[in-house]
Amino acid sequence: MAGAAVSQRFLIPLIVACALFMENLDSTVVSTSLPAIAQSFGENPLRLNLAITSYLLALGIFIPLSGWMADRFGARKVFCSAIVVFTLGSIACSAVSNLPEFVLARILQGVGGAMMVPVGRLVILRTIPKHDLVNAMAWLTVPALIGPMLGPPLGGFISTYGSWRWIFLINIPIGILGLALAYKYIDNIKEERREHFDSFGFVIVSLGVAATMFGFENAGRGILPNSVVIALLVIGVALLGLYYRHTRINPAPIIDLTLFRIPTFRSSIVGGFIFRMGLGALPFLTPLMLQLGFGLTPFASGMITFAGAAGAITMKIAAAPIIRRFGYRNILIANTFICAAFMASYGFFTPSTSHLFIILTLLVGGFFRSLQFTSLNTIAYADIDNPRMSRATTLSSVAQQLSLSFGVGIGALVLHVTLSLSGRETLIASDFSPAYFFIACISFLSLFFFIPLASDAGDAVSGRIRPADALKKTADVPQVAD
Repeated sequence: MAGAAVSQRFLIPLIVACALFMENLDSTVVSTSLPAIAQSFGENPLRLNLAITSYLLALGIFIPLSGWMADRFGARKVFCSAIVVFTLGSIACSAVSNLPEFVLARILQGVGGAMMVPVGRLVILRTIPKHDLVNAMAWLTVPALIGPMLGPPLGGFISTYGSWRWIFLINIPIGILGLALAYKYIDNIKEERREHFDSFGFVIVSLGVAATMFGFENAGRGILPNSVVIALLVIGVALLGLYYRHTRINPAPIIDLTLFRIPTFRSSIVGGFIFRMGLGALPFLTPLMLQLGFGLTPFASGMITFAGAAGAITMKIAAAPIIRRFGYRNILIANTFICAAFMASYGFFTPSTSHLFIILTLLVGGFFRSLQFTSLNTIAYADIDNPRMSRATTLSSVAQQLSLSFGVGIGALVLHVTLSLSGRETLIASDFSPAYFFIACISFLSLFFFIPLASDAGDAVSGRIRPADALKKTADVPQVAD
């Protein structure tokens, strides 16, 4: 029994990591290859950020379904179906001939990713004891981070020496492997839910998120008339307000906002949303700066940007003992300063900056960003009881994906404004500095949501107290009645 428990702690995170590997590899390959794809379509590279935003938007819209579907149909069934949909979306991306088709194919990928990653995380949370959660997440994310590490050089190599269309076909063998392993080793875990699916809540929150995101995405771009942009933002905010009112009278809304009453969850989600808004722009800005601003080939750009993922992998090995030694509150506060400083430092890069210096800066920056992500991703569930775990993963996943989508939109918007003010039609290296400074300031603001945390917040997860004490601590947390 002990041997089975140990193997379970390692095997299940590694299986879920196959899905994360596929999704993260795809995202970073696409970011590196955007200029080549734009040239193929005859589009401005800035417009290609629609391909990233549409994917993230699809995640944000359909993730609310993930927790309910996993409880209703079983985790394995939903997880395997999601891998199939994501793989089919990848095949569609390889066959498109223009930007609208590309956006539609990316949305199909997003539908698969919306179920794939949150349900995989839910499997881990329901299988691994809380006091082992940090180590389990490390085993989950180390293989998954190989995707971002391989993505930039691989995408750059394919875009430079072959056709960008092949970058999406890489997902086919990975998807088949993940599907086979998941079907064999993951149990079809279900959680009894007596309430009906909140279809009205799903519709209004999805439309509200979509309208707000598309309105924000097109603000100041000249793609849509200003009147349309304003209408989208007004409709989006109104629908989200209507959803908030809906949650006050519906006993089982699709997204459970009462979870925000739990301090550790609230700090992780709200503070993490703001922090990730800044971080979400990096995969979009950095390849564009190196290729359009510095004149590097996609392959050379990828060989440089992979350093951030390499630093992140190094941190995953060290994250558990660091969090156990210093505690979540101290880590989140101090690391916010460090991460914001590194993001701002990228704005001082110039075409004459040593490539070795850029690589080292990206490497160390990736190290500290990974520590922040590990801290945020684990403290969120420190005080969540098992019956509401699927709702917590749903809300957490929605917030994460929307924050990344906002980040891409903010990065593109600041670039557009900088270019408009310069009076030029093409980007140069100095145009990227304001964007890096701006996103660094945004991430820094997350600090104010970490300061109120208790000094012992998340100790049940970090291992700073004994597992028996952790159970008592969790029981003492006031839980909100469903």
